Amino acid sequence: MSEVTAPLHETVLPHHGDLVWYVSYGSNLAAERLRLYLEGGTPPGGARRNPGARDPRPPLASAGVELPGALYFAGESPQWGGGVAFYDHLTPGPTAARAYLVTAAQFVDIAAQEMHRVPREGDPLERVIVDGLGGQGARHEVGPGHYETLIEVGRRDGLPMLTFTAPHGRDAVGHAAPSPAYLAMLANGLGESHGWDEDRTAAYFSQVLPSV
Repeated sequence: MSEVTAPLHETVLPHHGDLVWYVSYGSNLAAERLRLYLEGGTPPGGARRNPGARDPRPPLASAGVELPGALYFAGESPQWGGGVAFYDHLTPGPTAARAYLVTAAQFVDIAAQEMHRVPREGDPLERVIVDGLGGQGARHEVGPGHYETLIEVGRRDGLPMLTFTAPHGRDAVGHAAPSPAYLAMLANGLGESHGWDEDRTAAYFSQVLPSV
């Protein structure tokens, strides 16, 4: 299920700073969507422009991964309309995801934009990431909002794998169907990172989409 990438020792050299794996299970499964969080811009079908990260360089590597928890859709996206993806690490899954090798600063800037903030120098979350969350399953809550709860979901090549989600679990909120544009972005990312065809992607969506 893993995507083919360059060996880690060949890709780390151009970057400086602490490295982490940012794990996406939503629209950032698609490399083009993630690029707009790094370089800035508005995604196709989206309504908001992302300011971009302080360091706009692309990830050093990426890989398709599977998380043990459950994917669900809830809330109302100001970018896409419809529900957005969240990850519940305490409810059995699995969830298809994609891990991107980025610097701690890039991870913090991606997280800031997901929290509808502008990336800035001196963000205290960067020190939290550099110091480490504390091992698999450890959590750090930046605030009560969507995507303000960080979770360490494992390790890859000796580096922490981090994602962000809501503070509540799947059963604590009502579910909402995602918009077609958002779902199309997820489908593109699943094809890129896992090599899934339309039938395999449709089967996955039938398992995780709400019955609304």
